[in-house]
Amino acid sequence: MRVNLFVRRKMEGKKMSQSNLSHLSVSGQENLLTPAEVAALFRVDPKTVTRWAKAGKLTSIRTLGGHRRYKESEVKALLKTITQNTSSNQVGGN
Repeated sequence: MRVNLFVRRKMEGKKMSQSNLSHLSVSGQENLLTPAEVAALFRVDPKTVTRWAKAGKLTSIRTLGGHRRYKESEVKALLKTITQNTSSNQVGGN
């Protein structure tokens, strides 16, 4: 079953917003994150996340409207790698 990010349905009487759709998951499919959500995890600007995608550091999926989405597992793996690298490069003392 494929999830269409532009499904316009009312869920419990409320129209689904873009941020609600980014967390939409169907069994067997992965959560997708918006550039803003990825940026919040890395504490960077969303434009930086887009640059990372253009540079090949992250794989982006394009929605029908041309917006980028990122696989949650890939984002968390990159975050873990970066966290490990910075903690191993830190020098104690100062």
